[in-house]
Amino acid sequence: MARVVVDVMLKPEILDPQGQAVQRALPRLGFEGIADV
Repeated sequence: MARVVVDVMLKPEILDPQGQAVQRALPRLGFEGIADV
């Protein structure tokens, strides 16, 4: 299995509600071991 690392850096003052929603949804979609989105 391939390992993929994607780093996207946002400014600290910018909220990322889409990223938070994706992070919460990934385990329900069968993805495990996601540290942060």
